[in-house]
Amino acid sequence: MSIDFRNTNTLWSSILAETLQRLGLTTAVICPGSRSAPLTIAFAQNHNIESIPVLDERSASFFALGIAKKSGLPVALICTSGTAAANFYPAIIEARESRIPLLIFTADRPPELRDCHAGQAIDQVKIYGNYPNWQAELAMPATSLGMLGYLRQTIAYACERTQFPTPGPVHLNIPFRDPLVPVSDIAVEALETQFDIEDFFAGLEPIVIGETSTPPSPPLLRGGVGRGSGIEPSHPLLKGGVGRGSGIEPSHPLLKGGVGRGSGIEPSHPLLKGGVGSGIEPSPPLLKGGVGSGIEPSPPLLKGGVGSGIEPSHPLLKGGVGSAIEQWQKCSRGIIIAGVAQPQFPEQYCRAIAQISQSLNWPVLAEGLSPLRNYAQLNPHLISTYDLILRNGEIADKLTPEIAIQIGDLPTSKELRNWLDKTQPKRYIIHPSHHNFDPLHGRTIHLRISPENLATVVSPQVPPLTNTQSTQVPPLTNTQSTQVPPLGKGGLGGVLTSESNEYLQLWNNTETKVRQAIDQKISAIQNIIEPKVSWLLSQILPAGTPIFIANSMPVRDVEFFWQPNNLKIQPFFNRGANGIDGTLSTALGIAHRNQSCIMLTGDLALLHDTNGFLIKNKLVGHLTIILINNNGGGIFEMLPVAKFDPPFEEFFATPQDINFAKLCATYGVEHEIIDDWEVFQAKLSFLPNRGIRVLELATNRRTDAKWRLDNLSKFAPGS
Repeated sequence: MSIDFRNTNTLWSSILAETLQRLGLTTAVICPGSRSAPLTIAFAQNHNIESIPVLDERSASFFALGIAKKSGLPVALICTSGTAAANFYPAIIEARESRIPLLIFTADRPPELRDCHAGQAIDQVKIYGNYPNWQAELAMPATSLGMLGYLRQTIAYACERTQFPTPGPVHLNIPFRDPLVPVSDIAVEALETQFDIEDFFAGLEPIVIGETSTPPSPPLLRGGVGRGSGIEPSHPLLKGGVGRGSGIEPSHPLLKGGVGRGSGIEPSHPLLKGGVGSGIEPSPPLLKGGVGSGIEPSPPLLKGGVGSGIEPSHPLLKGGVGSAIEQWQKCSRGIIIAGVAQPQFPEQYCRAIAQISQSLNWPVLAEGLSPLRNYAQLNPHLISTYDLILRNGEIADKLTPEIAIQIGDLPTSKELRNWLDKTQPKRYIIHPSHHNFDPLHGRTIHLRISPENLATVVSPQVPPLTNTQSTQVPPLTNTQSTQVPPLGKGGLGGVLTSESNEYLQLWNNTETKVRQAIDQKISAIQNIIEPKVSWLLSQILPAGTPIFIANSMPVRDVEFFWQPNNLKIQPFFNRGANGIDGTLSTALGIAHRNQSCIMLTGDLALLHDTNGFLIKNKLVGHLTIILINNNGGGIFEMLPVAKFDPPFEEFFATPQDINFAKLCATYGVEHEIIDDWEVFQAKLSFLPNRGIRVLELATNRRTDAKWRLDNLSKFAPGS
């Protein structure tokens, strides 16, 4: 127990930290400062929360963002008053736009010391504008039971709002008067004997995540909590959460009329077998007496999903999902677009999309910044070269779709976006959050549902992948083909016409040809060139490796060249606001207490965040940085402004002429220059388990840009 009764500020702050710990918070990132001292001391004394000190506020905020991306759980971020809070702003914007849960606590001076030049006092109330999911200023610290209850409940609500209705940042501004250090106040110390701590915190439980956004994937819907869900038995959602011994009484509203006896759910249902409660106790409370009173016998999201055993008159099938599915099943020219995504449970996510694809017999255009290309065996209709295919106008016209199912954000590809804008298919956007995912302003309908739940509607009978199936995809030879044979009537999932088979086959056959052309061209390159880096990484990284991909050219080369594979590589990125802020710090957050990670970056993105190296001594884990050093902004070489020099080189390319070996030496980071592809592959075949290292590949950005301009439009057949 970490309640500190030494004075008003220590009591207030320790109640705040203890509340968060009981709600399931595991990590706090703390920047040094005087006004935030009560918070810093409270978190440092709470041994159930890992508190990590980070000097630079911008770096700290992106480090917290990376940890939250990886875990799907909110991370606390703490700073002192003044401009310290302003340095959190870029990461808060990214958290909002990429739907990542963060809890920001900015310490502040009390009201009487504002607007009077007291020093280190700025207007911090609603400093982050409209970017937080919710924001408030707490009352001045007090010791009455009523005010402590107010604090507890406000913190609980703030934690909840990091997840609902859509994950994102929450900001609380917290004023403190002196004393800021834990000097004794006899009056406050006397309260300890009157304070029933267990009674005060009774009823606080970790927040149970429902269907929100991806990322993070809702644990209770993505495979369930328990066996086969990918959640460890020690996960906060299982510890002290929903299950026997969690402290939830049988009369708790989550258990009354819940999932279980009388709910109409079969005992073999996934949510009961290997789902919620599996691995906790044979008869956890959620399964005893269950959620079911007052619910119709076949709750759509629990019994076989929407559309499985549900009456046609069910509201979820009336005019919404049901109406859409009817149109999809009748459509002979449909595509699925799987955009950028970093779900908590990538295999379940990929499996769901594959099930939808196989049920409808529609191809899946899979962005490189999603896990789909790394689970290729799940989807026989995976299209990875869509950007290159659509550069051939004749083929693009033949592939014009009538309907497109867009899952989450659109891919990065400008070719794809222009093609969709030109062809104007009816587009269904699949995502459970409230965000608008249609930058093209086309004929779109948002269906606020996760792809996992949609799969149970569209394809309740598609068999799962067995454990005996191979997880290795050998490279294609010149004689091999991934051409799909004609499908019989009915295909894999319903009523299909021969026209739909021909449309699917055209996509698959074109993918095969373009993929072979890319592989043959790039495999023959012996010199160090940027496009080959992402192509090679997709084949050589250890299975399951997390990789953070920096913005600008790396994300585009991954989309162009990343090979489909079955290595279960986990891509991460900051594609909410698409900036280069905090690149290194975010990658370190993902690597912290994770398996060994990779970061793919250019030189400018790394230089923009070199303060991230200061986290080195706090990192528990390993990060290998693959640094493509082309001495400037390579992406600008691909834009029309490159033709106008001056001022292009000085003001757009902005070469920095940095010796990275010396820079790394300053921070005590291992550095090596790589000038041979075999050495590069050897260095990545086995990753260290601690520390940071930089593998630098020097390239010429003009040569790289010319290679792309010369080749990208030539890979499609007939180009």
